[in-house]
Amino acid sequence: MRKQKRSQNEYGYYTPKQKKNSVKDIVVIVASIAVSLALILVMVLNVPIINYEKIEGNTITTQQVSIVKYWKLWQPLVEREGTLSKVDSADASVLNLKSDLDSDMNDGLDLEQTIEGQYTILFLGMDESGELSDVNWIFQFDLITGTMNILQVPRDSYMPDYASYSTAKFNSIYHSGQETGVTPIQRVVNAIEDNFCIYVDCYVKLNCDDIANIVDSIGGIPITLPEKIVYEADKILPEGEQVLDGQQSEWFVRFRHGYTEGDIGRVKAQRIFLAAAMEKMLNMSQTELMSAMQKIYKNQWIATDLSLEQISMVADFASTRLTMDSVNVFMVPGEGSTYYPGDGSSQSVYSIHKSATIDLLNGYFRPYQNEIYPEESAIVELVPEGEYQATVYDDTQENLSDIHEGDTEDGAQ
Repeated sequence: MRKQKRSQNEYGYYTPKQKKNSVKDIVVIVASIAVSLALILVMVLNVPIINYEKIEGNTITTQQVSIVKYWKLWQPLVEREGTLSKVDSADASVLNLKSDLDSDMNDGLDLEQTIEGQYTILFLGMDESGELSDVNWIFQFDLITGTMNILQVPRDSYMPDYASYSTAKFNSIYHSGQETGVTPIQRVVNAIEDNFCIYVDCYVKLNCDDIANIVDSIGGIPITLPEKIVYEADKILPEGEQVLDGQQSEWFVRFRHGYTEGDIGRVKAQRIFLAAAMEKMLNMSQTELMSAMQKIYKNQWIATDLSLEQISMVADFASTRLTMDSVNVFMVPGEGSTYYPGDGSSQSVYSIHKSATIDLLNGYFRPYQNEIYPEESAIVELVPEGEYQATVYDDTQENLSDIHEGDTEDGAQ
């Protein structure tokens, strides 16, 4: 009878060939276990097992989503202001889209956006009371061309049908606007859409006290100041190159009383700060950007309806597609004037020039929509066309690269 082969030699040890086969078997077993665990993990992560609540205005809807989907949808800072009401992005007639657009156009980003190809973020910087929006920027990304246009709305812009009755200023809409039944942030967005015909996809709101924290979290902002700033007697920023820390940045973006143009001077100064901050961001690595965002989220320094996934996509687009040359800044055209509420008081306001504003919007903020006409905008002129006293602010286009290098015709003087 033939003897069965042993797995070991007569001394009880594996032969080299047997050792090799044994190690191979172990590797196969370990690999099989690892693949099985990975498949199980993928299945668990993608099974809809979490109840996700989505806030839309005053309505809360609940749906079951997977862990992966929950992470993508999670809006950790949305509860402070809520979400925005959205228009029907499938209705081309409402959006007034250009008829020659490619129906298969895809900007490559899976963003929840109103118009394919563009993404619009409203940024509000609040005053120390948290009630007045003293910084009002509309950031519009063109995801197809890799550019961005920014519209600055002066805080004193005259909006009698939307702002508080006592001041009629844009910056009062958030806290004391006339529209009721909506959230404060939605009230501001509605005013922007009605007056400037720009659909806002999401918002970021920042209190002035948190400017310092955010700037310090990224190590300060290198900047060249065109002139000396005396915020208060013991709070002075010298002219020239320097790195602003958080507190100094707050002084700079809020300072206005020393400018001959008042609030418009501050608007121009904020462009300089924006250009410097953009330059700093473009020089940061993805790791540094994400680390800064984690600090912002952890400390709740902003309020936003952006999800973690949306922030990641927008930050990636900005850092990989945008350059200083591809970002342009505009201010709503208009002039200073005086508003009399009827109670014996008076308010210094900024009267918008309607025709010039419509031309600006058509030229730069409607890349995929048909042109609008003055009658489609709710803008009310305190100083009517034909009686303008000045048109110097009707063309304020500047490029971030030029602003950063100080190559502008009119800086914050």
